[in-house]
Amino acid sequence: METGEGTEETPLPLALTRFQLSEEYGFLLPHPLTELPAPYGPWMEIAHDLPQLIASRRLRSQVHQMPQLSTRHLRGREELHLAHLVLSFITMGYIWQEGEEGSVKVLPRNLAIPFWEVSQALGLPPILSHADFVLANWRRKDPNGNLDTIISLPGGESLRGFILVTFLVEKAAVPGIKAIVRAIRAILQLDEETLHQALQELAEAIGDMSKALKRMHDYVDPAVFYAVIRIFLSGWKDNPAMPQGLVYEGVSEEPMAYSGGSAAQSTVLHAFDEFLGIRHSGESNAFLHRMRDYMPPPHRAFVEEIRRAPSLKQHVLSSGDAGLCAAFNRCVSALADFRSYHITIVTKYITIAAAKAKAGRAEPGDGAGPSAGKPPSALETKGTGGSHIFSFLKSVRDTTREGTISV
Repeated sequence: METGEGTEETPLPLALTRFQLSEEYGFLLPHPLTELPAPYGPWMEIAHDLPQLIASRRLRSQVHQMPQLSTRHLRGREELHLAHLVLSFITMGYIWQEGEEGSVKVLPRNLAIPFWEVSQALGLPPILSHADFVLANWRRKDPNGNLDTIISLPGGESLRGFILVTFLVEKAAVPGIKAIVRAIRAILQLDEETLHQALQELAEAIGDMSKALKRMHDYVDPAVFYAVIRIFLSGWKDNPAMPQGLVYEGVSEEPMAYSGGSAAQSTVLHAFDEFLGIRHSGESNAFLHRMRDYMPPPHRAFVEEIRRAPSLKQHVLSSGDAGLCAAFNRCVSALADFRSYHITIVTKYITIAAAKAKAGRAEPGDGAGPSAGKPPSALETKGTGGSHIFSFLKSVRDTTREGTISV
């Protein structure tokens, strides 16, 4: 895929368009398509009916009747992203329709082959990732700017809320992404005033991300998230429910293992970490680096470009400027606070929800339907990406805190 060449005579460092980033939407796909061309009607028909098909246990039989479609009629990045979104949601529904104890070992060829081909074209893995679930799965519902998802899964309003609140967190990060670009330019030009201002904007953006994340409480029911939604984000790597992985029929005879959707796949925090010189340790660092394989390649390249840029931390240290040092530390503190708040959310939506589900007190309402079933237990202590969730989140938060500069 093209990474979008800049048209400047002298390419500026980190020009957003070179990395398929939008001035207004950052890593979000700016104007996602909501319909595929006519030949792909059979995919769209199933995708638009997913919650009902899964709830009534009819999705697998519908997939088996689906025609084998060629991907050669897909044109351009937006069509490919919508195709990946549609095929990834159908795949997650197909795998988990019967709950974790009824998962399948083989993805049928009429789904596996096109999913693999679209994934190869985009440089994404053939599984639902953050790039599908959030970045490419939003649309304007009306002229007032109200948002909705394009494709859904069981979980009703809570699923919609979970996706759109995460969208708002990504949107809140945009001024911070632009601030990084300005800051790196300012370091190269030894423009301390612009650098100081850019760091203030970054700290504000991270604070706004925390405010956006708090809206999760208003829109997502913990019982529905834990007992209904979460399983559909689960992958087939480091998941006891699918220890062998999944065979993509017609692609490979050997099973393949991919991690489920995870907030660790959001490019935003990787970009902030690299810019602020945050160095995570051991397993946490290895997991985060593996999650970069689940990002669109241009976004991954953006993070790599930040890593190669002059070190902000070294610049601040060598400047001896107390104001610059304080501005840097505010960014690091805001990032640590965001990560602390993420732990609060995970505690409510996974740990407490799991305890209530075990005690039989959780009653998923919210139109969750019969697909609620028995709450999943395979990933009780793990994130959907397969990490040991609390040790990972606390480790990442603590190493972020350690990134401040002692004055």
